Amino acid sequence: MSKAKFKKNHFLVIKEAVDPKVAEFVYNYFLMKRQVCQTFYDFRYINPYNVDYGTWTDEQVPNTYSHYADIAMETLLLQVQPKMEKLTGLKLNPTYSYARIYKMGDVLHRHKDRFSCEISTTMNLGGDEWPIYLENKKNVGTVEDGFPAKTDNKGTKIILKPGDMLVYKGMILEHWREAFIGKDCAQVFLHYNNKFSPGADDNIFDQRPHLGLPDWFKGQKINS
Repeated sequence: MSKAKFKKNHFLVIKEAVDPKVAEFVYNYFLMKRQVCQTFYDFRYINPYNVDYGTWTDEQVPNTYSHYADIAMETLLLQVQPKMEKLTGLKLNPTYSYARIYKMGDVLHRHKDRFSCEISTTMNLGGDEWPIYLENKKNVGTVEDGFPAKTDNKGTKIILKPGDMLVYKGMILEHWREAFIGKDCAQVFLHYNNKFSPGADDNIFDQRPHLGLPDWFKGQKINS
């Protein structure tokens, strides 16, 4: 049933994709990592453009802590893959993980994703509730700064509890979050390609030698 629904609707929700206690552990780990990163910046152990401990320079959600390919998140990327393959009926190649701790007032504008996010997920790790919306219809209305300013499409509202995960086709479905009114909300995005999509095997690990490596390792080779 889930395979048919995913094929038709391009999304599905997996309740407790990981145990809520695991989600809570990763949530608290990521909060501490943000604190460590902030201390490193404050005492100038690293400069603000060093991304190895995370960053606040993500243009999509400015001034919000995020991290590409945190090792714990990359581990989750592999952990949930078998369950995703079973429920979607797809054979997947892992590409990368990306995690954020959203703050009050943050907005995630309507968008679609790049090829590395062909099959995407968002998992709630912890914090205050914050719905995500999906819409596969064409936007209607004006556009400002590249984002729809007005639209008649309200989308499908998805609410996730810690450990729950939304799986969706990121290149097909527009997705967004409206202004966040809570204190914080940690989400991890786990991204994959359909193994049988053209170019998927050349894009494994988002073109890094292996998982866990930072973004700047893309395209580099490791001598054996």
